[in-house]
Amino acid sequence: MVDVVSSEAGIPRPDHPLEHSSGAKWFLPAFGVLVLAGIIYVGYALSQDLAVAKTVPWILLGIALLIALGFKFVNGFHDTANAVATVIYTRSLPAEFAVMWSGVFNFLGVLTSSGAVAFGILSLLPVELILQVGSSSGFAMVFALLVAAILWNLGTWFLGLPASSSHTMVGSIIGVGLANQFMAPAGSATSGVEWGQATNVGMSLLVSPLVGFFAAAILLYVMKLLVRNPALYEAPKGNTPPPWWIRALLIFTCTGVSFAHGSNDGQKGMGLIMLILIGVVPTAYALNRTPDINYLDAYKSASAAVEQSLGKYVKPGVTVTDAKAAVQEAVRSKSWSDQTTLALQTYIHDTTAGLQPYATVDKVPTDLVSNARNDIYLIGEALKLIDKKKLLPMQDADLQAVTRYHKAVDNATKFIPLWVKIAVALALGLGTMVGWKRIVVTVGEKIGKSHLTYGQGAAAELVAMVTIGMADRLGLPVSTTHVLSSGVAGTMAANGSGLQWATVRNLLLAWVLTLPCSIALAFGLFVVFRQVF
Repeated sequence: MVDVVSSEAGIPRPDHPLEHSSGAKWFLPAFGVLVLAGIIYVGYALSQDLAVAKTVPWILLGIALLIALGFKFVNGFHDTANAVATVIYTRSLPAEFAVMWSGVFNFLGVLTSSGAVAFGILSLLPVELILQVGSSSGFAMVFALLVAAILWNLGTWFLGLPASSSHTMVGSIIGVGLANQFMAPAGSATSGVEWGQATNVGMSLLVSPLVGFFAAAILLYVMKLLVRNPALYEAPKGNTPPPWWIRALLIFTCTGVSFAHGSNDGQKGMGLIMLILIGVVPTAYALNRTPDINYLDAYKSASAAVEQSLGKYVKPGVTVTDAKAAVQEAVRSKSWSDQTTLALQTYIHDTTAGLQPYATVDKVPTDLVSNARNDIYLIGEALKLIDKKKLLPMQDADLQAVTRYHKAVDNATKFIPLWVKIAVALALGLGTMVGWKRIVVTVGEKIGKSHLTYGQGAAAELVAMVTIGMADRLGLPVSTTHVLSSGVAGTMAANGSGLQWATVRNLLLAWVLTLPCSIALAFGLFVVFRQVF
C-alpha cells in the first residue's frame, strides 16, 4: 500500500501537497454533472444507432462494453494520473482541481483524435480474427485481451507501479494472436501475429522511455544555462505556489500531456469497442453510416479507377478460380503473385458490383452490410501490400489511384462514432478520480531522493507532451506512464538529486515483465474462452 502522505522523500507531513486542497466542495458535484450528461448522451446515441439493427443481444453487448470501458477505467488509474503529478507536487494547482483540469483536456484529446492509433493497434491482430469478430473465436479474442489487460493493470496499480497500459494492450493482442495460431487445426491458414506491425509498435514503446529520460535531462541542463533563476531549480517552500510565469509553464505542460494522452491512449479503447460493436451488432456498425451523402458515389468511382489501374498489370493467360481465397492467402502470407493481381481486380469488381444498386450506405440492406464490410476490409489489407510494402511495382499515376481507393476503403470500415469517444473519455476520467493518488505519489515522491522542483516538473512534462503528440500524429502507441516517469528520473539524474533505486528497479521490472506477463495471460484466457463461447 502507498502512503499518500509519505515523507520518505523529505516532505514534511504538514506541508504535503495532497493534504491541502481547495476544490473538494465543488469538484465532485461538477464532475458528477459531467458524467451524468455524458451517460445520457451515450445512451441516446447508442439507441439511435441500434434502431437500424435487426436484433440486439443486449446482455452480451452490455457485458462486452462494460469490460472494454473497464479497461479504460483502469487505464485512468495509471496514465492520466501521471499528467497531474508535477503540478500537484510543485503546488501549481490544488490536487482536486488539477485532476479536473487534466480530465477536461483528456476529454478534448479523445474527441479530436484521428483514430490512427486505434486501428494501428488492431492491425496487430490476425486478419482472420478481425473478419470473424462476430463468431465464437472473435468473442474469445475480445474478452481474453481485455480481461488480461485489466488484470495486469490492476495488479501493478495496487503496488503503486506506473506500468504501461500500452505495453499491456500490445502484449494481450500478441498473446491472443499466438493462441489463435496455436489452436488452429494443422494445415489451416492462420496468420498469427502481424510481426511487422508488432515490431513497429514494440520499437515505439521501447524507445519512447529512453527519449523521455535523456531529452528531459538535456532540457533541464539547457534551462539551467539559459534561465538563471535559482527559484526554478529549488523545491517549493511551504504551501506557496510558484511565481506566476513558472506556474503558467507547469500548467501549460500538464495541459499538453493531458491532451496528448487523451488523443493517444484513449484510442486504444476506441478500437476495441468498435471491434465489439462490429461483432455483436454488425448491421449497425459494420459500415460507416455517417459520411456525406455523396460518399458511396465517390467510393464507386475510386473503385472503378483502381480496377482499371490493376488491369494494366494483369498478365495474359493468368486465371483465378476463387478471387477472395487468393486475396486472403496473399494477405495472410504477405506475398504477391501474378494470380494475386487478377484476384484483387476481380474481388474489387465483384464487391463494388454488390453495392452498385444503392445510392448511399443507409440504403444498403442490413443483410448485406456485414459481408460487404468484411470484403471491403480485406481489400484494404490487400492494398497495404501495394502502397505500403510495394509488392506490386506500379507507375505513379496507378499508385495514386490505389492510394485514393485505399483511403475510401478505410473511411468505410475504420471509423469511430462520437459517442464511443465520449464513453472512453468518461471511463478515463472516472478511473483517474478513483485511483490517481497512488501513481501521483510514486511519480512525485518515490523516483527521486529530493522534492520535485519547478524546472524538473516543467522539463519532464514538456518532453512528454511533445513525444506523445508526435507519436499520435504518426499513429504509434506510446506509454504516457513510461515517458513521463522516465522524464522525471532523467531530471533527477541531471540535477544530481539522486534516484530512489528501489523504485527505479520496480519501474524497470514492470517495464520488462509487462509484455511477457500480458502475453501469457491473454494466451491462457483465449484458450479458456474458446471453450466457453
